[in-house]
Amino acid sequence: MSLLSRIIALNAQPPVVPRPSGTTVPTVPTGPTGLGTSAARIATRLAAGEAAGKAVGSTAGKPAGRTPGPAGAPDERGTGVPELYCPPAVRDDPALAREVNDQLLAWADETGIYAGRLDRVRAADFGRLMMLAHPDTDDPDRLLAAGRCALAEWATDDYYCDDETVGSRPELLGSQLGLAYAALDPAHLPARYAPAWERDMNDDPVRVALRSALRHLTRYAEPSQVGRLRHEVAVLFVGYGQEGSWRSRGHMPSVHEYLAHRQINSFLPCIALTDVVGGYALPATEYADPRVRRAVTTAATASTLVNDLYSMTKEHDSSGVEFNLPTVIAEEERCSPREAIERSAEIHDELVRAYEAQAAALALTGSPQLRRFLAGVWAWLGGNREWHSGSSRYNGA
Repeated sequence: MSLLSRIIALNAQPPVVPRPSGTTVPTVPTGPTGLGTSAARIATRLAAGEAAGKAVGSTAGKPAGRTPGPAGAPDERGTGVPELYCPPAVRDDPALAREVNDQLLAWADETGIYAGRLDRVRAADFGRLMMLAHPDTDDPDRLLAAGRCALAEWATDDYYCDDETVGSRPELLGSQLGLAYAALDPAHLPARYAPAWERDMNDDPVRVALRSALRHLTRYAEPSQVGRLRHEVAVLFVGYGQEGSWRSRGHMPSVHEYLAHRQINSFLPCIALTDVVGGYALPATEYADPRVRRAVTTAATASTLVNDLYSMTKEHDSSGVEFNLPTVIAEEERCSPREAIERSAEIHDELVRAYEAQAAALALTGSPQLRRFLAGVWAWLGGNREWHSGSSRYNGA
C-alpha cells in the first residue's frame, strides 16, 4: 500500500452516497472531522506503520506498476509501453461500464458527434474509463454526466484540432474554440441578435454536445463546481490553440515547453469533476490553494503522459505532425525511439511520486473533503492507466 493510500486507510469509516434506487454505495473515506489533533494522530499512526513495514522489509509503499527490469522491456500486455509507477485500478465492474457506455453512445448519436463513427466510440469504451476512474460511486447517471463532459471535450479536440476528415483546419481553430467555449459559458446578446447566435450554437454537433453535457452536469454540481469546470476547459482550449500553432508553423517544441503544455492540455477538466461524481463538494478556496493546485496539476500531467505513451502507435500511423513526449525527447536529445519511451516513462513516474508525496502532506492537514478529493485523484490515475492499456482507441483492437 502506498504512503497516500495508507493515510486514507487510517481515516474513519466512509459515508455512503444514496443511489436513485435507494441502495447505498460506500465512498472513499473522508476521514476525521477535526484538523489539529486528528491530523497529528494520523501522522503518529502512519509513522508507526512505516516503521513496522521497514522492520519486515515491506514493499507495501509501492503501488502496482513500474518495477525493475530490463531496459526497454514492454509491459505485460505487449504494447511497448514500459511498466509505470501508478496505483492499480480500485475496481472493475464490466456491467456498470457497459451501462454507462451504452448511454453515452445514445447521447452521442442524439447530439450528432462522431456521426458515422459511433462504432469506434463504442469500441473505445469511454464508459469503462468513467467506471474505472471514478470508483467512489456506482450511480450510472453520475458517471454518465462525467462521461458526457469528457466525450464532448474529446470531440472538440478531434473536430477542431486533429482530424481533417471531420473539418479540422488550423486557420479556423481560434474561432471554433471561441464558439465552443460560448456553449459552456453562454453569451448574453441583445434580443435582435440572440436568435442568430442560437442557430450558430445548434448548427455544430460539438457545441450541441458541450452545452448538453454541462446541462446534465448541473444536476449534481454546485455553481462553484460548474465554474471550476468552465475554467479548466478554458485552459484546455488554450492548450489546443498552442498545439495548433505548433502544427501550423511546423514547430517542434522543446521538452520543457512540451511538458508545460501538457499541464494545460491535459485530463484536468476530467479530474476536476472527482467530487461532483462522488457526491460532495471540495471548497473553492481549497481547490485554488497553490499547494493543492500544484498537486492536482502534477497528477493531470502524469495522467496525460500515459495518453502520450499509449497513443504513439496510433499517431505514428496518422498523417501530419503529431506531438507526444517520446517524439519531443527523441528530437531534442537525438536518442532512439526506445530510449525516448523509457525516458518518458521515467518522467511519468517522477510526477506520480511527486503527487503521492504532495497529496500525503496535504491530507494530514486538509479538510475531510480535500482528503477525499486527493484519494479520488489517486484512484483516477489508476483507472486512467488501466483504461489506456486496454482501450481499442490506443491498442488497435
